[in-house]
Amino acid sequence: MTFIFVYMISEFMRFVNTDSRHLHRDQGFQYTSQAYFSLTKDYGITPSMSRRGNCYDNALAENFFSILKTECIYRHKLNSFDEARQLIDEYIDFYNNERIQMKTCLTPFEKRHQAA
Repeated sequence: MTFIFVYMISEFMRFVNTDSRHLHRDQGFQYTSQAYFSLTKDYGITPSMSRRGNCYDNALAENFFSILKTECIYRHKLNSFDEARQLIDEYIDFYNNERIQMKTCLTPFEKRHQAA
């Protein structure tokens, strides 16, 4: 699971190019650890998480990561960081461009462009 965590931080840094970086996560053990706080500090990221029992401000991220784990991560035995990176990249592309959301009957890409 460590390589997935490091991958998440590196991808976050690739897409967020501002002086103020905040990363909101749940209260899972890996995100409350000293190693997590040290890594975010090294990258200049301010970690953020909901209070215990208050998931509403993080519901979208929680939902996505739950789907990612169920539909992608748990179905494969990952042996390396590169393997995890490729699998997650492919899944995110699928999720955004091909996976129809039941509520909207659109892909996330179609929904974003419909709103624009």
